[in-house]
Amino acid sequence: MKKSLVSRLLAILSLALLLWKPDLAFVGAKNGLLLWGLVVLPTLLPFMICSQVIVGIQAAPLLVGPLMPFFRWVLGLSKEGGYVLLSGLLCGYPMGAKTCGEFLRQGKISKQEADYLLAISNHPSPMFLLGYVMSQLKLIEGLAHPVSVWQVLASLYLPVLPLAALARKVYKLQPEETAFSPRPSLHSSKTLLPHSFSFDKAMMSCVETMVKIGGYIMLFSILAVYIARLPFKNPLIRCSFLGAIEITTGIQAVASSVKGGLAVLLILASSSFGGCSGIFQTRSVMNGPWSPEKESNSGVLNCLSIRHYVLWKLLHTFFTCLCFILSEWTALLL
Repeated sequence: MKKSLVSRLLAILSLALLLWKPDLAFVGAKNGLLLWGLVVLPTLLPFMICSQVIVGIQAAPLLVGPLMPFFRWVLGLSKEGGYVLLSGLLCGYPMGAKTCGEFLRQGKISKQEADYLLAISNHPSPMFLLGYVMSQLKLIEGLAHPVSVWQVLASLYLPVLPLAALARKVYKLQPEETAFSPRPSLHSSKTLLPHSFSFDKAMMSCVETMVKIGGYIMLFSILAVYIARLPFKNPLIRCSFLGAIEITTGIQAVASSVKGGLAVLLILASSSFGGCSGIFQTRSVMNGPWSPEKESNSGVLNCLSIRHYVLWKLLHTFFTCLCFILSEWTALLL
């Protein structure tokens, strides 16, 4: 009852804010849709469609094969799990979680491996880091030295290793759960039946996912505009809020308002966490279409936990900050 009442009050408050300052809502919606249409859509949709085709025509093992020694012996992943991780690293939010959920529902990976992968496979893409993040880092004033590309990539991706080691213990991932091919017991009878791949269905599935992502980006961009207008005395608090809500708006605010190494730390932390917008995008795609059963029964076998995901992202953010601080100390010593 309390949860339902809070949801209703938040919905009414949201409507009141939209009616109170419709000009801010318009600016936020426009910013969000421009971000989606000019950055996210052309960056993510082609990769998403290509990934669906690769999976549909059974080409994933060929792509992952050269990297399997690392995926298998270091991370303890199956070939299918290796593809989930690779798609998440290359394509960015929320492709890793989407592929993880699809493979779980299709019986290609076990529940243990899916939980494990959700902890390590959903990250900002290298294109986002090398393009948008690096361009914003160059605008920061008061830096002792420019931030290198390798510092950024290492700070975001090296934490995958300690996270993987910890997640394997938490979810008790056993060697038999990461066989090179899924165990027969993981497949439903429907999965084992031969089926033909439909490019049109795959593309429409990707378009539907992109529409969901665009909707969340628009809504959280509106929220970011309202937060930016709040009279914070300390710009650091305002930037931190914005970074926790939506990463692109937050990163831009940090780069223009905060100076020195603290600004870099906040930008990397925001990129690693993904913001509330990224969490809602992930939640919308990782368990497939909504159903009353999924909403009412938290113990459904093929449902991944968004709460676990958030905890892992917070831990990833901590490791990212730690990696950057260590890289700065190393640079000073050398």
